[in-house]
Amino acid sequence: MIKVTHAMVLAAGLGTRMRPITDRLPKCLIPVSGRALIDRTIDRFQEAGVKTVVVNVHHLADMVERHLKARRQPTILVSREEERLETGGGVKKALPLLGEGPFLVANADAMWLNGPDDALKRMRQRWNDGEMDALLLLHSTVDAYGYEGLGDFLVDPVGRLTRRPEREVVPNLFAGVQILSPRLFEGTPDGPFSLNVVYDKAIEAGRLFGIVHDGEWFHVGTPEGLAEAEAYLSVRFAGKPRR
Repeated sequence: MIKVTHAMVLAAGLGTRMRPITDRLPKCLIPVSGRALIDRTIDRFQEAGVKTVVVNVHHLADMVERHLKARRQPTILVSREEERLETGGGVKKALPLLGEGPFLVANADAMWLNGPDDALKRMRQRWNDGEMDALLLLHSTVDAYGYEGLGDFLVDPVGRLTRRPEREVVPNLFAGVQILSPRLFEGTPDGPFSLNVVYDKAIEAGRLFGIVHDGEWFHVGTPEGLAEAEAYLSVRFAGKPRR
């Protein structure tokens, strides 16, 4: 099992679909059942043995930085973006802070509960540096909370991914959590670009893989998605620790 010591939370987005909440509060700081989204993600990283977490910030950046200073562990590094660099550009800018080996990345609005096995442990066990440049956590579209879409990827018997054909429906969505190799960003443009650019690069090389999450997953990107997550957690964990 690969040891992953560095991780990144993508927290620089404007959160436009969460307005008016995000006019005054960054999306990553929105509380779900009493705990900010970004803390839930960093908690998962810490449980997985991550020592350093990089957070990119842009919208209401000062609020995010003040919030993060309250954490004692793990080490938090901030990558401030004066212009929005999108997902790929944000990760590329942060590469000097992310170590030399493969690292974890999670979207700020993705929230997951573990199934029978820890999701990040399963990903680290599956990682094979000789055959993959990226490993994505997937989830069933029909069991996802706060998601209304057609899915993202087809998965072959060994876990290799290809894109959803246009105008078709596929069973798995990208859950916003991944392991990436720094080499995936070689030759990528400077400035803003989407992680889809490097996914397509990995697909062309046959080096984009995925595993399907066996627990619950929530897309907390809209007020409706937030309400679904709150309602689920209030029932599932009534009177219990919420992990």
